[in-house]
Amino acid sequence: MVYKSPTCGCCSKWVTHLQENGFEVETTDLKDVRMVKSMSGIKPEQASCHTAKVGDYVIEGHVPVEDIKRLLAEHPDARGLTVPGMPKGSPGMKVAQPDHYQVLLLGKDGSTSVFAEH
Repeated sequence: MVYKSPTCGCCSKWVTHLQENGFEVETTDLKDVRMVKSMSGIKPEQASCHTAKVGDYVIEGHVPVEDIKRLLAEHPDARGLTVPGMPKGSPGMKVAQPDHYQVLLLGKDGSTSVFAEH
């Protein structure tokens, strides 16, 4: 389940990235996704433009599908994953000159640690 703005093109491209890589995706368009983020324990500095639920995990922002699959395979005791902001080159944000960015593991206690780098 992906919660996103109905007018956000990069969110739709991220949904397509998931679908092209074997995920069945339902979307819910909301004018304001901040409530979903708050209920999911996403702090403002961890936020991006869309929030998803995959199994028992929250996925915030433009997390690559390979990192979601790794999360599901390893099944760490965590809240989920986030890519804060909207880094260029992340899924849904493809550009010629990509940024280096990190995927962060969200601890249940609110902490973060680096899960992957791209």
